[in-house]
Amino acid sequence: MSTSEKIASRLKRMKRGAPILIEQFRDLGSLTSVQKALSRLAQEGVVERVYRGIYARPAFVAGMSSIKVAASAQQIAKKWAQRYGYTIVSQGAESAYRLGFQTQAPMKIVLWSDGADKTFAVGNQVVEVRNVAESQLRWKSRPAGKFYRAISVTPANSVKLNALKDALLSRLNLDETQSLDVIRKLKSVPLPEGWHAKLERLESDLRRAV
Repeated sequence: MSTSEKIASRLKRMKRGAPILIEQFRDLGSLTSVQKALSRLAQEGVVERVYRGIYARPAFVAGMSSIKVAASAQQIAKKWAQRYGYTIVSQGAESAYRLGFQTQAPMKIVLWSDGADKTFAVGNQVVEVRNVAESQLRWKSRPAGKFYRAISVTPANSVKLNALKDALLSRLNLDETQSLDVIRKLKSVPLPEGWHAKLERLESDLRRAV
């Protein structure tokens, strides 16, 4: 079986519309043979090259079998980060919106990373990756990280204690003990003005419920 046939066979078992790294086929042949095989399969429409070294099986739009879509810009950005070992997370404004600290969603998708500044575009989808200080990537996509980035862009006096509790217990789906652990982590690092005192009050409030 040729390298192209081996890759085509493996592709059939891979999810449509999800980005795939070229490295996922390196066990099927040399880098050159894999590159040539993927190029050939892309010409045949079996797979699409969505970024350098990243491919995707096209997915069909529901009810419109003549229209195919590949991976989204955000999926590609995250796969790019995975390929090079970068950390990548949602920006602070996005976290603040998701946790209910801000009522307006960000106008565009921005991801923070320790990699290079990049822009990924698929059709009218645009995702901007911005290089930020390592401190802004603390705890990555874990609850403490999401909460940390949300408060890093939100004035302490603009969020009530009930909203903070709701963010921990409902939006992040944590219990009181897990929430207290998040607060402990946050209190151990520098925070914008007013947040340490706010977290002290939140901690006291939660401890009464444990």
